[in-house]
Amino acid sequence: MEKMTLRDVQPVMNRTAVTVARTQTTTSDWKQALPVLTGSMVTLRELRISDATSLLAMLSTEEVARFISPPPTTIEGFERFIAWTHRERAAGNYTCFAVVPHGMDSAIGIFQVRQLEPGFATAEWGFAIGSAFWGTGVFMDGARMVIDFAFDTIGTHRLEARAAILNGRGNGALRKIGAMQEGILRKSFLRNGEYLDQALWTILDEDWRAQRVIWGSRVH
Repeated sequence: MEKMTLRDVQPVMNRTAVTVARTQTTTSDWKQALPVLTGSMVTLRELRISDATSLLAMLSTEEVARFISPPPTTIEGFERFIAWTHRERAAGNYTCFAVVPHGMDSAIGIFQVRQLEPGFATAEWGFAIGSAFWGTGVFMDGARMVIDFAFDTIGTHRLEARAAILNGRGNGALRKIGAMQEGILRKSFLRNGEYLDQALWTILDEDWRAQRVIWGSRVH
């Protein structure tokens, strides 16, 4: 399961221009263990092996899995995925937060951030939330904390996301959070034997901080 990720994106490499300059801004504490982030609706924390059962129930439905790389189909598969996220976090390549609504103990989704170049100057984020929680505000609450974490703690400059053009809800969520659509990646995502077009969305650190002044700081 070394390549196990729950995302609808493909690797983008060979960006090196600003890596050295920004590496020093990256902190190492998160490599030991992810912080617990608390919002108005959800808590974001490190995934636990015990989350495998709830993640299987939440993320394996047709509605959720339609536009992401196929998720594990068993509890054991999710346990291997969770163990993989811990290894990749410890290596400093990737982070994966469990989404836990207030009043619950189990994860109902995940947020992921992975580096696209050493030092995380350019990174990619993705998310998957159980459909029962769509439209509840859970995504916006968690997304703001994850983006804060990427820019303020990891030291990311440019945060990218990709979403299949047919995924209207995912594209709408990215637009709502303030991402800018930069272009269309033609036939860039293989799903169920068909290549789908994707939209490329970006958020820059300076744009996010300007937007955050309007919303009010959500750093926890």
